[in-house]
Amino acid sequence: MFSPGIEFIARTLARCLVVCVVSFGALLILCDFLGISVPLWVLASCSFIPYIAQLTLKPSLEARKNAREAEAQGAILPPNVEESAVEIYNSLAESVKSGYMLDAFFNWGQKHGTTYRFTIGGDERYFTTEPEHIKAILATQFASFEKGDHVNSLLMKSLLGAGVFNSDGDLAPRFHRSITRPFFSRERISDFDIFDRHVEDALKRANERLAEGYPIDFQDLVSRFTLDSATEFLFNNDVCSLSAGLPYPAIPSPFAKQNSEAFQNHPSNSFVTAFIGGQDQIAARSRSGSFWPLKELLGDVIVPLRKEVDKFVDPFVQKGLRRKQDNEAGLKANDNETLLDYLIQQTPDLEVIKDELVNLLVASRDTTASLLTFSLYMLTEHPEILRRLREEILSAVGPKSRPSYDDIKEMKYLRAFLNEVLRLYPSVPMNGRTSVKPVVVAPATGTRSPIYIPAGRRFAYSVFLMHRRTDLWGPDALEFDPDRFLDERLHKYLVKNPFIFTPFNAGPRICLGQQFAYNEASFFLVRLLQQFSSFTLATESQPPESLPQQAWAGRPGPPGRDRIRLAAHLTMYVRGGLWVRMGEAGEADI
Repeated sequence: MFSPGIEFIARTLARCLVVCVVSFGALLILCDFLGISVPLWVLASCSFIPYIAQLTLKPSLEARKNAREAEAQGAILPPNVEESAVEIYNSLAESVKSGYMLDAFFNWGQKHGTTYRFTIGGDERYFTTEPEHIKAILATQFASFEKGDHVNSLLMKSLLGAGVFNSDGDLAPRFHRSITRPFFSRERISDFDIFDRHVEDALKRANERLAEGYPIDFQDLVSRFTLDSATEFLFNNDVCSLSAGLPYPAIPSPFAKQNSEAFQNHPSNSFVTAFIGGQDQIAARSRSGSFWPLKELLGDVIVPLRKEVDKFVDPFVQKGLRRKQDNEAGLKANDNETLLDYLIQQTPDLEVIKDELVNLLVASRDTTASLLTFSLYMLTEHPEILRRLREEILSAVGPKSRPSYDDIKEMKYLRAFLNEVLRLYPSVPMNGRTSVKPVVVAPATGTRSPIYIPAGRRFAYSVFLMHRRTDLWGPDALEFDPDRFLDERLHKYLVKNPFIFTPFNAGPRICLGQQFAYNEASFFLVRLLQQFSSFTLATESQPPESLPQQAWAGRPGPPGRDRIRLAAHLTMYVRGGLWVRMGEAGEADI
């Protein structure tokens, strides 16, 4: 298999060659017809002109064509970001390197409105924070959009394969969802035994490290908790990533304690490092548009990372295959069928099985870890909310009792708290689909004409930016206030316009694990707040690159307040980790 860069160049040269050969032949025939003698080198040189003209004129011709088609349907094209491709690329790169989350898109939105278009790497893309447009993409005009070649190409396929995140068409998503839905039934996701075991382990590790006098990286802790819970829930085979221990702060000091060799060599660490690296590469590819393969002339940079991921997944698959053989031979009854067992029954294709498992690990590990990380960050910033949460928890289940499904269901403030975290810090800050045909969607805010989306266009959307819009959530939209999900603001804003809050997507592809994530995060927080009553950021342990930029000071809302740096690949996380100190609850706190 050739590298993405070589394949891209070969395809481009092939298209160029076809046009040039046809042009050269046409020029020869024309010269012969006119009786003109022209040197072959001149004809050969002239044969490139049509190809160059095509590349030069195509964008403007397409723009005119799209404008005519939009007008014919009583619609308009959204405003265009009038910047060069280099300027747009630099804006995106600078936003990632030193800006606040999605700053480039926020700034363009301030200038062009809630829906606009821009061109990068030869791709014309559309972007929105408009709830009516997100509703069209995910629900009302669902059939007009798909993941598209942008996702199904090597952009993501070399990491995620043909799993649920990449599936397109009519049958593929149904297949993926039909095989996973039974494993997210209420009976399965309300069985808290798995959560309880791993929460106990996680909090034990946290207590041990805190007793040594060091802060803990809470993001790392909950990522291990969700990975162990996910592998046991999905495979009935706990990977025991918590057994590796927790990392020490990377403080540049001769007295700083180093991570053990057992920690560094734990299989789960290799998996996480490779998988995060793959997601970072996907994000970098996306920022380069169609020209991303030119950065990978020597080979697909994600392939070796996926091989490392497969080393982690393969043992689970092999154990599942052995269980199937034992069951068929009547040697062992399978009383506790896992999703992996069910997958193996449904398809003999090991690549499909592995792809599905990798996709599900992203969904079950990264998203809930993100929710828990930003939940604790908000507790460090809002001690009054922490006190109120603890009061609700202790009133419902006391300081030691394990919460049940019904207990958690009755904790209204806890659910409101999680929703407010997901509003300001959604696990997936940006997503998108590709139009399979020309689409007309509702007018954007502040405009009267419907918006026209040509076929084959990437239509990206950001719930991160939408969730922070004051015109949708009220003048206090940039404030963290769980009560907005309990008081009159709930009916004033959300009930009448439910698509302003879509942290788990919506429509036919709504996240199947939504309730699983709520239950897992709720259970962890209940157990955490039963044991601990205070949380503070250990900013001295944060790497310098993880601290907020001084230029952000004075900006309204979270950009001016945040004491951490947000970052994202497929999911959002805290750059450099969330280093915290936690105070155990005493009798006076109960």
